[in-house]
Amino acid sequence: MDLKNGLGHLSYSTLVHAGDTWAEMNASLREFVPQVKKRISPNEPFAVSLRISAASAKELIENPAERIALADFLRQEDLYLYTVNAFPYGPFKGDVVMERVYEPDWTTEDRVNYTNSVADILAEVSPVGVNPSIQTAPLAFRPNVADEQYVRTFTTNVFRVIKHLHELENRTGRRVKLAIEPEPACYLETTDETVTYFEERLYSMSGIQELASILGEPVSEAIGIIRRYLGVVFDIGHQSVGFENITESLTKLVQAGIPIFKLQEAASLWVEQLTAEKIPALRRFTDTIYLSQTSLKQNGQITKFLNLGEALDAYEANPVATEMRTHFHVPVFLEELGPFRTTRFGVQEALKMHRETPLSDHLEIETYTWDVLPPELKTGDIIDYVSRELEFVRNELNG
Repeated sequence: MDLKNGLGHLSYSTLVHAGDTWAEMNASLREFVPQVKKRISPNEPFAVSLRISAASAKELIENPAERIALADFLRQEDLYLYTVNAFPYGPFKGDVVMERVYEPDWTTEDRVNYTNSVADILAEVSPVGVNPSIQTAPLAFRPNVADEQYVRTFTTNVFRVIKHLHELENRTGRRVKLAIEPEPACYLETTDETVTYFEERLYSMSGIQELASILGEPVSEAIGIIRRYLGVVFDIGHQSVGFENITESLTKLVQAGIPIFKLQEAASLWVEQLTAEKIPALRRFTDTIYLSQTSLKQNGQITKFLNLGEALDAYEANPVATEMRTHFHVPVFLEELGPFRTTRFGVQEALKMHRETPLSDHLEIETYTWDVLPPELKTGDIIDYVSRELEFVRNELNG
């Protein structure tokens, strides 16, 4: 929905629903989104954040009738497509995902072609007046980045997609934006790493010269083109897991001139003081198909683990005073989750900053872990859950 007053568009990520194939995503879209709209925005158009996997993108590209049917459905239901999650290339529900979620990474032709296909779909289906965004992976899973050539390859591929987006706008008049999402354990993880990558690889003279060569445009044009089409997703939950100060991190991106094409309202699991008594309850969150990157803060030092279980093992081996945060998306309206807390405070900090000085024209709630939450922590059904999250964010923005 359009929040008005320059605050941008807000919706929730349909990554929460089944959607690995187009048949699944199309069914989820038709079943759930109109129900949410009826509760949250009954008299105004409602924004849609669509999950499009590589398989879905292929089907939509190859079948014009499906694209027409999608556009017709959105129009009939007073919905509009403003962003696509093109981060997970393959299956994301019902099977073990873990670090496979980052594959294929940005060194591959598959990732380039997939992203370009999603851009083509958005240019056709999203409404005039909305500049849709594509959420994409943080370039590569960090352990896979073997050398300098690896970094050069995925940087070049990002430039190639920028060229596609530039040509797409020239051809159709539709501007589609690419937003890279930093995430724990990836090549782009912290805000500082993200700023450094943009400044040293993308905005540097060598980077701009490479982009200009790929575009076939002067360097003076390339400087503007990269900022027109490339920015970041700022996932508040991800950066909270790393113990970042959210206001400071957002300020760094703004001061570096890096566009925040999507401000993602997400909260993570937070344990202010880890104790042996809390371990059994926390172990319940380790039975998940997703990575649960976890940070332990001990004696002022932060140690990072790929999964919650590994972090808990490390604590039990050395049970000193510990604060813990873990990448397990939890409902943004909750300050507490059973015996634990959440990083909702980070969401509130970001929304306060956005309310005073709008940071992005796309806002999105991304709590995709409904299906793996312990049963006693679920209240109501998925429609109740999503609606409460949207109401919470809207109320925060209303002050």
